[in-house]
Amino acid sequence: MINEIWVDEAVRALRPDFAVLVVCAYGLRNGPSDDRSRGWLAAAAADAVPLDHEKIEAWRAAYRAFGAKPQRTRPSVDALIRRMPLPEINLVVDAYNAVSVRHGLPIGGEDLRRYQGTARLVRAAGDEPSDEVLGDPHIGEVVWRDDAGVTCRRWNWRQCVRTRITEESVDALFLLERLEPLSLEELAASGDELAALLAEISPQVRIESRMVA
Repeated sequence: MINEIWVDEAVRALRPDFAVLVVCAYGLRNGPSDDRSRGWLAAAAADAVPLDHEKIEAWRAAYRAFGAKPQRTRPSVDALIRRMPLPEINLVVDAYNAVSVRHGLPIGGEDLRRYQGTARLVRAAGDEPSDEVLGDPHIGEVVWRDDAGVTCRRWNWRQCVRTRITEESVDALFLLERLEPLSLEELAASGDELAALLAEISPQVRIESRMVA
């Protein structure tokens, strides 16, 4: 699957500086938050990118470019930084949330076994299947989707229920999203940091990654 993930040209036209680091993790043993993951969250909160940082502003500008209002539906990293202290969800989600706020980039985590077909980032036609949590996407809205429908609305605003990572998730897909001024080098380093935390959770985990830029 990792080699099939793609970004539509209409999204690239909107933000030519967009890149996504795709990380797949196989053989996870997830579980409830513990003292270790609480430590990751606390350390990341202490070192979080400030809300007025240009990395966060870049995402607000991207939202405005496709007609969203970022003060009402916030980019995921913007919303997460506002939720200090960071929420405890489960080990895997805690890991990627910690990386997200430290580096100021949105990260989506998906249960790979619940995916149907290939993940792709597109501008919505407006008739894509969606769930009650997400609601129907607007025409031209940037969405992640698979063959079954929308998995995340407004680029990285809100995820569907179907593909959420739970304590039972074994294989996972992570989407680390970048806009300038975050460099491709920092994006790669963020992926390495996430992989290291996943290996702490599950020493036997197998990691694959691919930059889509």
